[in-house]
Amino acid sequence: MRALLLINPTATSTNRRRRDVLIRALGAAVDLSVEETGYRGHATVLAGAAREKGFDVIAVLGGDGTVNEAVNGMLEGDLAQPALIVIPGGSANVFARSLGLPNDPVEAMGAVLEAIREGRRRTVNLGQAIWEDGELGDGSPGDATEPALGSSEPARSRYFTFCAGLGFDAEVVRAVEGLRGAGYKASPRRYVNTALRHYFMTDRHRPALRLERPHRRPVDGIFMTIICNTAPWTYIGDRPVNPTPWAGFDTGLDLLGLRRMGMAAMSSLIHQIVGERVGLPRGGHLVHVHDEEEFTLSAKRPMAFQLDGDYLGERERVTFRSVPGALQVLV
Repeated sequence: MRALLLINPTATSTNRRRRDVLIRALGAAVDLSVEETGYRGHATVLAGAAREKGFDVIAVLGGDGTVNEAVNGMLEGDLAQPALIVIPGGSANVFARSLGLPNDPVEAMGAVLEAIREGRRRTVNLGQAIWEDGELGDGSPGDATEPALGSSEPARSRYFTFCAGLGFDAEVVRAVEGLRGAGYKASPRRYVNTALRHYFMTDRHRPALRLERPHRRPVDGIFMTIICNTAPWTYIGDRPVNPTPWAGFDTGLDLLGLRRMGMAAMSSLIHQIVGERVGLPRGGHLVHVHDEEEFTLSAKRPMAFQLDGDYLGERERVTFRSVPGALQVLV
C-alpha cells in the first residue's frame, strides 16, 4: 500500500519528537512518503499530486483545516480516489473524533494501524459549498464549477467534512485566525473569549439571512446558521457542542438557524447544546433542518463564511449540498 503522509509542522498538539514516532509507526505498515505543508492550501496541492501519482492512501497529521485541504485535493479530477487516514494533531480534531478516533495522536495511530491490518474502511458523506466567484474571498483554493444556481457568473466550490457556517461563528473563526497569525495559540478558552467579545460587538437587531429550500417557502429573519455533516459541531476541551444531534456521516446535511440572539435566547441555547445532551434544542426562535440534500443561504450584506473551521472570506449567497459516499476512511 503506497501512502503519503501530510504533516502540518505547526499543528497544535504535536512536536518533532512525537511526529518522528508516528512516522516510524506508520512507515512500518505501509510504503510511506512524507511531505510537510508550508502554506495555506499546500495540503490541497500535495494531495492532488498524490492522487495523480496513484497513491492508495493519503494520511494527514494535523488539524481539521489540514484535513479539509487534503480532502479537497483528493477529490479533484476523475482519477481513482485514495482512501484517507486521519491522525489528530490540531486543537479540536472534530472530524477525527466524530469518526471515533482517540484525540491523542499516538492512540489514534494505534487505531489506524489496526484498521490497516484488518482492511477496515468506512464510507462517509461530505458536504459541498458552492458560491459565486465574484464575491469577497481570501484567495484560498477552491474547485471551479458550473455557474452558480440562478446566475451566469462563474462559481467556486469546496467540500467540507463536518461543518460550515455563515455569520457569527465564521466571524469568530476569522478573529481567532488573526490572533494565530499574530503568534497566539488556538485553544478552547481563546475561542470562548473571542466568541463572547464578538457577541457584544455583533448586530443583534437586524437579521440578514434567508434560508431557501427546494419546494418550500423561504425562511427569513435569521441571524446566524450552523450547518453540520455530523455531530457534534465542535468541542470545548472534552465537552461536545451539539446543536444538530441528529446529523451524521450517513445522512444529508443538518442546519440550526437562530432568529433571536438576545442574552436570554443565547443562554438557553448554550445550556441545551453544550455537554452530553440528547434531543434537538428547543425554542420558537430556532430553525431546524435535518437530512437535507440541498439548501441555499442568502444574505442582505456580505457575511463571514467558514468551512471546517477555516475562514473563507465574505459571501452573500452560498448553496450547500450533501455528497453521498464521497470519501473512504481507514478507521
